[in-house]
Amino acid sequence: MPAGSLYLVVGYDGSPPAIRALDAAVGLMRGRDGEIDVVYVAHLAAVDMLSADAIVEVEESFDELERDLRAQAGEQLRGREERWRFARRGGMIPEQLIAAAAHIRDAHPGDSTAIVVGSSTHATHRLVGSVAVSLARHSPVPVVIVP
Repeated sequence: MPAGSLYLVVGYDGSPPAIRALDAAVGLMRGRDGEIDVVYVAHLAAVDMLSADAIVEVEESFDELERDLRAQAGEQLRGREERWRFARRGGMIPEQLIAAAAHIRDAHPGDSTAIVVGSSTHATHRLVGSVAVSLARHSPVPVVIVP
């Protein structure tokens, strides 16, 4: 990557692949100006099948999960990287990570922006695709897939 600031969007759900992705982002930031955006995408499948009460309950669980993930990311980064922020987005995971990265890229022309995700450990994802595969196909910015 060229000299200049580096902005990384890390897909984060607290899973082992996400933890590896955040660790990799810390390594990529070493010696560079920039920031890490840790992004949790709250994905609600089949929202049209849920009652209003069920949607409220799911949203409350997303709020709790967001607090837990923010704390987990903070603990993982403590003493290693202070230039980070946490965001929650709602929707389809690949689309939301791409939107976050495109927004950062547009806000920092001339700097480098990339998405960092962990590779899926689910066997079915090798057959039907995964977030990482979708990102690799559709992202307008580089994608780093951490094994």
